[in-house]
Amino acid sequence: MTNAKRFDAIAFDADDTLWFSEDSFRHYENRFVELVSPFVESGANIKAALIATERLNISAYGYGVKSFGLSAIETAITLSSGRIPAEVLQEILSGVRAHITESVRLFEGVADVLTQVAQTHRIILITKGDLAHQTRKVETSGLAHLFSHVEIVLEKDPAAYSKVLNSLDIDPHRFCMVGNSMKSDILPVLAIGGFAVHVPYEILWELDSAESVPEVGARFVEIATLSEFPQWLATHAPI
Repeated sequence: MTNAKRFDAIAFDADDTLWFSEDSFRHYENRFVELVSPFVESGANIKAALIATERLNISAYGYGVKSFGLSAIETAITLSSGRIPAEVLQEILSGVRAHITESVRLFEGVADVLTQVAQTHRIILITKGDLAHQTRKVETSGLAHLFSHVEIVLEKDPAAYSKVLNSLDIDPHRFCMVGNSMKSDILPVLAIGGFAVHVPYEILWELDSAESVPEVGARFVEIATLSEFPQWLATHAPI
């Protein structure tokens, strides 16, 4: 029988909600600019060109490190008019490999928060990106045993959330999503009638920025750190 005083499920985003992610992308973006700069026209905005290429390629490559790597190589070849040396392309590829295989670094207190929430609620993980890489991160994070279900999606939009919740027999109005991205974790969930808790991270990918921000209300709140979530959860219910 449904307990009206608690959510049927709490979902957590992964990258930059449970563990660091975007700081590594920034590191490799900056390294990419350093590597390519000697081979392009002076004054060229290399990072802007990379972001534009990534935007065009999302529909074909999806999200994640591999997508970033392919877009970086394409950008390097285009900006240099094909003059980029093979050894520079090799270094870009080496960076992609190092990025994919780096260890998961959890935010402070994440394991304690998830353990506490899992004692009273069904918790699941909903993240987007490359299937192999995201699966590896989940399995090596030390957190996998806490989730009743892990879902890795191609995109986080209302249709994707609805599909996941339908497959798990979860009522959207009794569902709460916790994440750092307004565009991916908050707005789509509010659109289908769910609850959303925004935990912003100081670095946000340009392509994951949102044009609008919802007003704080019964179904949306922003907290400073994930450690504040159990207290919020203790005083909020779906109905």
